[in-house]
Amino acid sequence: MIGKAISHYRIISKLGEGGMGVVYRAHDETLDRDVAIKVLPEIFATNPDRLARFEREAKVVARLSHPNIMAIFDFGREGDVTYAVAELLEGETLQERLKNTQLSWRSATEIGAAITDGLAAAHRDGIVHRDLKPSNIFLTTGGLAKVLDFGLARNVDVPRTEDANAGTVTGYTVPGSVLGTVGYMSPEQVRGEPVDHRSDIFSLGCVLYEMVTGRQAFARDTAAETMTAILTEDPAGLRTFASVGPSAITIAIRRCLEKRPGARFQSARDLAFVLRSAALAETGPLAPTPSVEKSILVLPFVNLSAESENEYFSDGLTDEIISDLAKVRSLRVISRTSAMRLKGTDKDIRTIGCELNTQYVLEGSVRKVGTDLRITAQLIDAASDIHLWSEKYAGTMADVFDIQEKVSRSIVDALSLKLNSEESRGIAERPIADVHAYECYLRARAEMLKGTKSGLERALRYLKVGLEIVGENVHIYTGMAEVYTFYYEYGIKADEESLRNVETLTRKVVEIQPNSAESHYLRGRVERFRGSVLKAIRHLENAFAIDPNHTNNLLFLGQSYTFAAGRAVLAEPLLRRLVEIDPLTPVTSYCLGLSQWMNGQLDLALSTFQKFSKLEPESTAAGLIIVHILAWQQKYDEVFALIEQIAQLDSHDVFSEWCLFFGYALRGERTLALETLSEDVKRYYWNDADINWLGASAYALIGERDEALDWLEHAIDRGCINYPLFCRDDPLLDSIRGEERFKKLMDRIRPEWERFEARAGV
Repeated sequence: MIGKAISHYRIISKLGEGGMGVVYRAHDETLDRDVAIKVLPEIFATNPDRLARFEREAKVVARLSHPNIMAIFDFGREGDVTYAVAELLEGETLQERLKNTQLSWRSATEIGAAITDGLAAAHRDGIVHRDLKPSNIFLTTGGLAKVLDFGLARNVDVPRTEDANAGTVTGYTVPGSVLGTVGYMSPEQVRGEPVDHRSDIFSLGCVLYEMVTGRQAFARDTAAETMTAILTEDPAGLRTFASVGPSAITIAIRRCLEKRPGARFQSARDLAFVLRSAALAETGPLAPTPSVEKSILVLPFVNLSAESENEYFSDGLTDEIISDLAKVRSLRVISRTSAMRLKGTDKDIRTIGCELNTQYVLEGSVRKVGTDLRITAQLIDAASDIHLWSEKYAGTMADVFDIQEKVSRSIVDALSLKLNSEESRGIAERPIADVHAYECYLRARAEMLKGTKSGLERALRYLKVGLEIVGENVHIYTGMAEVYTFYYEYGIKADEESLRNVETLTRKVVEIQPNSAESHYLRGRVERFRGSVLKAIRHLENAFAIDPNHTNNLLFLGQSYTFAAGRAVLAEPLLRRLVEIDPLTPVTSYCLGLSQWMNGQLDLALSTFQKFSKLEPESTAAGLIIVHILAWQQKYDEVFALIEQIAQLDSHDVFSEWCLFFGYALRGERTLALETLSEDVKRYYWNDADINWLGASAYALIGERDEALDWLEHAIDRGCINYPLFCRDDPLLDSIRGEERFKKLMDRIRPEWERFEARAGV
């Protein structure tokens, strides 16, 4: 063929050969450029199946236009020659690269994210590759990764939402004729079952595993043994390899390699987002230094004052030092909520450091007599229990800010941390200039944490006094806004007046600090209450970019992704970060469980909530979620047994009452269900920002279709655009999915959910 012409393409040299044809370098004499031309071998040209497969690949790829997919320019026949013309790529395949080089986790993540982008484009057009492997991935000299060889691809009619239960491919159940490459096939491919785009995600998991470990995930001595391993075994633990990088990447790979399609990532876009988030968390502007991350726990300062009432001050000092240190991006600081759970602990420093995976511990004490202060602090290496630094400070309340700054800077110096100008300014910042107003603020914080109506009322009084002393102040306005949000969310004063107060105070914070983490966080909370989910998420994302350690923001952004946006996978990196900085606060694992539930990982979510229940045995909120997960799994005996246990608890709150209502509804006992549900509890769930859709499920079970649709429409009006949950995932909504009103509601939210999906996948 060398020197010959096919149409207007003159063959220059042979580039390679595979099962589907020979590839040549050729010159396009019409457009004066070099191209790659694949020629179907003559022996196959008369084989209708081979010819159809070859033609299908050309047409499939020609439909796609993406920088991470090799482009097809032309396809045709000339005489007995069938050919396809593609862009000419200079470089090497990933298989060739892996033979010669051990990739770093950063390179593997970059390549993996690029491949995933290409697959996402194919999946959006309903195309499943079915033969993803290192030899079908090309790394160009310009640094691009390209997916090659869609010869086994099929159009499965997957809609643009990448519905996991959409069309499938069948027809290869005979051993030895299973389509794909042994070692990279998904379990469903090995079994000859129908596949969809999640099969590609499994194959990509195999490729990612090989890139970061240098070995194939399931390779055994024979093809049969390899396929058995794919079906029954897990690959060697990733953490046994030195090059795998951050835990987020190992978690992503393990999830790709789940045996059940429903337990994997449900779209390539989600996987790409997680890979890039993991890389950003380690390398981006918000990340710690690439070296071993330093971490610290500030134990609650012990109150040595004669008056126990001064406890608020020692707690406030702890809080402010944690806040100062959290501004240092190269230091992981355990959050205040986790630190406070260790108040009065009898655990030794080594045990605490090990349990919280932290290197250093700061402990200290405060003695306050009138306005006089005496503060001691000591920094301890948790592993060795050696005191690295110790200091005593004496002064008055007027010196408290200077003392806080001295403690924080002494820790920074002792740990050899370098501060940039922004971090240095942050530590030097005085939250409230007047000492008396600051004392009011600390007292208010202590009252707010009680979470009771009387505590919130006292907190508001303290904050108002502080405001009278110091005038306009961001911290005081933020505290007042938080009080009113707690009023609303805890159902204490869930009325329009509370919302208007939150909005008014938020505007004041924005006027003073328009681009602070607190201003964006509060604006996100307001939008979340008012039902504009996309605006809420954008503000919460902005707050995260400014302060990635804002625990409340991480919680609410994670919940917004999980429930309202229907993108639970996006919440996982946030919740993992939350676990790192706030490991002892039960609500952290609670929110992680919610994300797992909405992401279809029912067994994992159930395990998470069961562990949570052991820590908080009287939590009826956890019981409520466990009941629903079990109902989704059709484990009705366990559902009713748990509801019976909840009914016997002394606590008769909004969660336990809803469980009883749901139990009757699940049995189809309409009258008892309706009699059980009080108007107060019904109102609480109707106003809930996250789980008000549970009302639609419960009413659907007892045949109250109009009421169920009212609840569903209300959830949507509040900003819940969770199309997959409503349209597919919640089995309890099956009875209303055929209703015309339901279909119209889905038509209403699907475009908005898809727009959010597209934005999230960028």
